Amino acid sequence: MPLPRLQLFEFNDLAATPAALRDTIVESLSRALEWGRMLEGLVAPISEFLAASGADEILDLCAGAGGPARILATELERGLGAAAPRIVLTDLFPRLEAWQEVAASHPSIDFVPEPVDATQIPARLGDGRVRTVINAFHHFPPDLARAILEDAVASSRGIFISEAFGRNPLEFLSFAPAGLAALAATPVLSRKDRAAKALLTYATPVALLLGIWDGLVSTMRIYTESDLRAMVAPFGAHWRWTAGTYHYWPRGTGHYFYGVPA
Repeated sequence: MPLPRLQLFEFNDLAATPAALRDTIVESLSRALEWGRMLEGLVAPISEFLAASGADEILDLCAGAGGPARILATELERGLGAAAPRIVLTDLFPRLEAWQEVAASHPSIDFVPEPVDATQIPARLGDGRVRTVINAFHHFPPDLARAILEDAVASSRGIFISEAFGRNPLEFLSFAPAGLAALAATPVLSRKDRAAKALLTYATPVALLLGIWDGLVSTMRIYTESDLRAMVAPFGAHWRWTAGTYHYWPRGTGHYFYGVPA
């Protein structure tokens, strides 16, 4: 029986969190996802999702700094070659500098520079595209999560949601090998605020403790398959919903849930 879902706070979400600390957490997460090959297992289900939807372009919602999209683009290009989809990054708070860097390294990635509300996607962005929310859906409380799904059903060709963990803090342990290595490397590999990030990471336990807190809280925020099916139940039989799991080293299990018009 899954643990109850808790909408606790993450330091990464707080406006009061210093930019250097927030960037340390976000950058470390992106590197851990990459170094741990934690998104590689999504290539097969996303390929099935795209085939079922008939779309060849992805509107990535809540793209953050673009790390998951960049990693996913690399994995899709490796797995699908020329058939890899075009990915368009969006977020309510665009991170243009990071996105420009990501787009420069991946011709298949583009971005929308203005803020985009995931609960109200404009037709000019949504028409003909599917939507993805990679490792970010847990940030939304139930009312906003339902609104994102409702808008996708009303005006898209499909939506794909994935999380790298289930709703169990013990599953965060599978993140530890890559996560600790990524945290240690972030001050060295970062392009800005290296001194501040080094202070937070090497001279104090702040980055480590807050990163662990955010990771554990993330696991307790995750929606289970039954939660998601309850959210989409009011949409009736007009859409077909599929859920599954994928695996990554050493013993991690990710989860995905997607829907396409029936």
